[in-house]
Amino acid sequence: MAKQPRYEELARQLSAFGVVKRSLGRILPPDCPGGSAAVLHLLSRYGEMRMSRLAELLAVDMSVTSRHVAHVADRGWVERVADPHDKRSRILRLTPEGTDLLAQLAERHVTALSYYLEDWSDEDVDQLNSLLARLRDSFGDCRTAWSKLPDSIAQTTGTPS
Repeated sequence: MAKQPRYEELARQLSAFGVVKRSLGRILPPDCPGGSAAVLHLLSRYGEMRMSRLAELLAVDMSVTSRHVAHVADRGWVERVADPHDKRSRILRLTPEGTDLLAQLAERHVTALSYYLEDWSDEDVDQLNSLLARLRDSFGDCRTAWSKLPDSIAQTTGTPS
């Protein structure tokens, strides 16, 4: 296990990482904010799903998910179809326009990353990819991660243990 100063530096670096996220967010089209892009990405990755499942994957409240879905549906990027197993529910799926937009977004991200990281070697990029994947795996499911924290930490965050 790493020593305390290393974790302090990691906390500082993760906090500063917001600059990178904001920079990548600025390349999104004005009518496709980050939440909308996340909806499109998750539907592409996991396939059609109910809004409740999308809310779980986004790790946000249903009301927030509903606003994101309304935004992408109003633009024709996602369609809501009746759930064949429960006619009261709707299934969300990407439309061809949503798939096209997602391809454009991916191209923008790759272009931006290749620009900003042009002086990085392939090995550097591979190492960063591996370490970020490992970091994400260490946190696990973000909806239950807080329940696994030691009581001394959970109590200070106001999160139930």
